[in-house]
Amino acid sequence: MIIKTIRTNSILSNCYIVGSEETCEAMVIDPSARTRSILNVAKGLHLNISLIVATHSHWDHIASLALLKETTGAEFLLHGAEGTKGITPRLGCLAGFLLEGSFSWSLPKPDRLLSDRNKIELGHLQFTVLHTPGHSIGGICLSGHGVVFTGDTVFRNTIGMANKTMGKTGISGFNRRRLKKSIMNQLMVLPDDIEVLPGHGSRTTIGSLRRQRSLLEG
Repeated sequence: MIIKTIRTNSILSNCYIVGSEETCEAMVIDPSARTRSILNVAKGLHLNISLIVATHSHWDHIASLALLKETTGAEFLLHGAEGTKGITPRLGCLAGFLLEGSFSWSLPKPDRLLSDRNKIELGHLQFTVLHTPGHSIGGICLSGHGVVFTGDTVFRNTIGMANKTMGKTGISGFNRRRLKKSIMNQLMVLPDDIEVLPGHGSRTTIGSLRRQRSLLEG
């Protein structure tokens, strides 16, 4: 399995390219980076992008999704409970500035709506969808092959939070109690050695998160 992280310095998000070495198929998780950067990295790895998965629909995780889908023809997957309102004009101006115009005002219609425990197949690879509402209504994590992509559900030292900008758009769906329940029921049941690849910041492990009692208390 190939995993490549593209860190978008302008908006501090992690975009992941996951590839099958057998079939050279690739899945892009949270396409926040410039479309050209994603395409160039995939090309350098000799991968063809066939799937695009958004862990949630907040603008800093989907800003280049529409253009990437249009360019590659890849299938777009999103949890069925997540809204598809896209980027508001106010946030669109910010996204356009930070991504130098490489964004779309609207979120394309998903080709496949996901639900909890669905399987996503990528060549010989298979990932399980974990519905983790709390940061957003339809937020998900993807687990498989010793890693879990957590989007904004949980980070290295904190859980996913709601900022003032997201709250004003009405697309956040943030609920702290629900988020902590999602983390306990969906992530804390995973083995300690599972590597956590979050939507922002550096990697950690489930074991490390489990030892941070303050993370889930209060």
